[in-house]
Amino acid sequence: MNQEARILLQKTDDNSSPAEFSADCRRCPRLAGFLDEVKARHPDYHARPVPAFGDARPRLLIIGLAPGMHGANRTGRPFTGDFAGVLLYGTLFKFGFANHEGSASINDNLELMQCRITNAVKCLPPENKPEASEIRQCNRYLAHEISAFAEGGGSALLALGAVAHQAVLMAFGLKPKSHAFSHGAVHALAGNCGPDDSKRNGLMLYDSYHCSRYNTQTHRLTTEMFEEVFTKIRSDLA
Repeated sequence: MNQEARILLQKTDDNSSPAEFSADCRRCPRLAGFLDEVKARHPDYHARPVPAFGDARPRLLIIGLAPGMHGANRTGRPFTGDFAGVLLYGTLFKFGFANHEGSASINDNLELMQCRITNAVKCLPPENKPEASEIRQCNRYLAHEISAFAEGGGSALLALGAVAHQAVLMAFGLKPKSHAFSHGAVHALAGNCGPDDSKRNGLMLYDSYHCSRYNTQTHRLTTEMFEEVFTKIRSDLA
């Protein structure tokens, strides 16, 4: 059975279905208008929907919140050019998912192995806060990405933060209360994803606080806490 048929996308505002990423998407008027404003102020910025980055057939799919103003929104690559990427790519390198830890530029020859990175929302939101309707609208792309990930043999989904966690559940037609977000938690994504449950499919969702500057500076997330999550993932993928 096609894996995409197993992943039940919660209906978006216009009843759209899972769809392949589009760099020309303007389905969210608020986000499209904001990107136009950013592009006018910063002509050299990417300022468009940001595609996923990494191995085409990964075993680990990392889901962030949305592009950062001077990070992915500037460079066009997830977690590239801002503080969050320093911790993320450094950790990926340490655990063998990246060929080096640099993340300042798209010209750094960075390659990911067995790993791919995307965001719950593909466009930069004002004040880094996407609205619920925008998360639902963009979920069509995330559902398609997860489908391709599962069909390619992927098994580990890592949500960076509660919004990313909820977006993954939305793609599976699962309610947040059935799988509560908690740093370090691991969830088998069974339920509404079809006749073959996720334990047989091998799809597991791992939770971590987002590796943002705020979370690390306030010690909500430490390097040790972040690495513990990756230690668990590496062990489970072995």
